[in-house]
Formats: sequence, C-alpha cells, structure tokens
Amino acid sequence: MLIEQPSPNHDARPAGAVVDMLVLHYTGMADAEAAVERLCDPHAKVSAHYLVHEDGTILRLVDEERRAWHAGQSDWRGRDDINAVSIGIEMVNPGHEFGYRAYPEAQMAAVIDLCRDITARHPIPARHVLGHADVACGRRADPGEFFDWAQLAAAGIGLWPEVAVVTGEMGMTLRLGDGGPAVHDIRRALTEFGYGVAAEGVFDEPLKRAVIAFQRHFRPRLVDGVVDPETAQRIFQVLALT
Repeated sequence: MLIEQPSPNHDARPAGAVVDMLVLHYTGMADAEAAVERLCDPHAKVSAHYLVHEDGTILRLVDEERRAWHAGQSDWRGRDDINAVSIGIEMVNPGHEFGYRAYPEAQMAAVIDLCRDITARHPIPARHVLGHADVACGRRADPGEFFDWAQLAAAGIGLWPEVAVVTGEMGMTLRLGDGGPAVHDIRRALTEFGYGVAAEGVFDEPLKRAVIAFQRHFRPRLVDGVVDPETAQRIFQVLALT
C-alpha cells in the first residue's frame, strides 16, 4: 500500500541531472512515528523519497523528480552530490543505536517491489544500488549487516558475489598498517568499484572504513575491517560483475 505523506524537505535537482543511483537507509530511530516526524520536520532538513514500514506500507515523502535530502556528506565514483542523482529509500528499523534487528519479510517484499518500480523508471545500473554506508564510509552504517542484499540481487536489483575458493596472493590477510602489492590491489579494486578511497598507499584508516562498508554490504557475517581471504575474493568478484 502506497500512502502520500509529503515532506517539505526537498529542492530542485540540478539542471541536466540524471537519476542513476538508488540508496537504501534505515531510519535509526526509536520507532516509526519518530522517524516520520523527523523526515517531515522542516527544521530537521532531512528526507527521503520513500519510507517503508515493517508491515510493508510505503510512504511517499518526496516526488522522484525532486532532490530529497537523504545522503548528506557522501561520495561514490568521484561524485559528491549523491542527493542530486539518487532516489533514497528509508526503511523503518531502530538501527545499531536503538536495537538493530532483522528486516521482516513483509518489509523486504515491499522494498523489492518498490526498487523494481524505481529501476524501471530510471537508468540505475546494478553497481549503483547501494547502502548509505557505501556512500558515507565511516559516517553511516545503514542499512547494516541484517539487510538481505542477496535477496535483493536475486530479484534482479543490485549485485551479489558468488563464493569461491581463494588461492595465491589473495589468500593472505591484510589489516591496518600493512603495505605492499596486495594492499595496492585491494585499494585499486575498491576505488574502481566506487568507494571514496585513494588508489595508492598503505592500509590506512580510510581504507579500513571502506572495507567495513563493503563487508556490511557484501560479506555481512563478519564486519571487522580486515581483508581476510573471503573479503578479498568478494571484492574482486563484485568488481568483475560491473
């Protein structure tokens, strides 16, 4: 069910802007009522195009032709005005601060249907179906490790890597402070995919934040910022899918 719940928090997209990104969030507030109130509060200056309740009810807050204010300070593939070229979907979930929990089946089904509708209207490639954590590494964690990205990809929305056996150089483990060719390859791959890290340098804090964001999305069983063999193989698998 789609309900109109207009938010005043939006403005015009820049001239010539093409919507080619879809960014998923959790509300990260104590309850749904508080989330809706904030997203519609003109003083808060935050919004999204849609909000999906846990029972699958969808609120349309901002028309897709307008720029909703959902991504904040963010970047992806060298672009830093993510709001200008994206559709934002908020999902009711208290998040890590208020008791993070799994997304109910009804909510996931509604999100999948909504994403299908959005991607049918806009030229959004699979590599541009992202979480807030992906475009705001270290600043945001949503929609978090409980969001079922694999289910979304199985429905034809976004990417999901297959699991394979890792051999050779990428069988090593990389962590903060490490350097060398393997770190270079990881930096290059994450940068090429879209994360806002430099393509050169040792394993520093910005790279660790990007690895954590990647793990939340593509290897959610363990989110620790360490590039173990499984994380490494998933990084290269995802890049190969683009």
